[in-house]
Amino acid sequence: MAEKDMNIEAEKEEKELEKDPAPEALEGIENGEKSEDKVDSKADEAAKAAETTEAPEAAEAKDADMAETASKEGTEADDESKDDKNKESRDPRDRQIEELNSKYLRLFAEFDNYRKRTEQEKAGMYNEGERYVLTKLLSVVDNFERALKVVPEELKGSSYEEGIEKIYRSFMDLLTELGVTPIEACGKEFDANLHNAVMHVEDEEAGENVIIEEFQRGYMFKDKVLRYSMVKVAN
Repeated sequence: MAEKDMNIEAEKEEKELEKDPAPEALEGIENGEKSEDKVDSKADEAAKAAETTEAPEAAEAKDADMAETASKEGTEADDESKDDKNKESRDPRDRQIEELNSKYLRLFAEFDNYRKRTEQEKAGMYNEGERYVLTKLLSVVDNFERALKVVPEELKGSSYEEGIEKIYRSFMDLLTELGVTPIEACGKEFDANLHNAVMHVEDEEAGENVIIEEFQRGYMFKDKVLRYSMVKVAN
């Protein structure tokens, strides 16, 4: 019976130990938690110290930027105020001189453009008038050519034919000096930019699209057509 009582007491003690840990273990656990709390608190203190050390530098940088912007704004405001003061302090006659000078420059530019435009218009009018007069003279040249073609046989080689031919040659020389040149037609290929085809014929001896007869001579004035040639084209 004594042994059973001893065993029962031993089991009770083991159960009590399982329920309530030993005070030394509890102390160790509490000491570990306290040490961790100390480490965390030290880390927080270090972070706060770093923030406090960095904060003045950031504040100084911000203060420097603000001071720089303030100085720029101040200089700009000073410049504007100086300009306003200079404008106000200037003599009214100086301002009037500047206004008149700007008006003069604008008027001069407008007049220069007007002068160039009128010169171009005058040149165009002169060219058109020149072309008109030369076109009228071509009819006189045509009449001389017709007169030379119908000279009677008994008058060929006479002073009459020589006089008509001399007048015709003088007209042609004058037109050449003015820049009028005849357009070649007979035997040339038809060109719509130079010739005016008034008749088409089939001719086996002639080439394709070749001019075989000229009814009225055409002329160029400088680099433009003064009168188109009236021609007959084969094939």
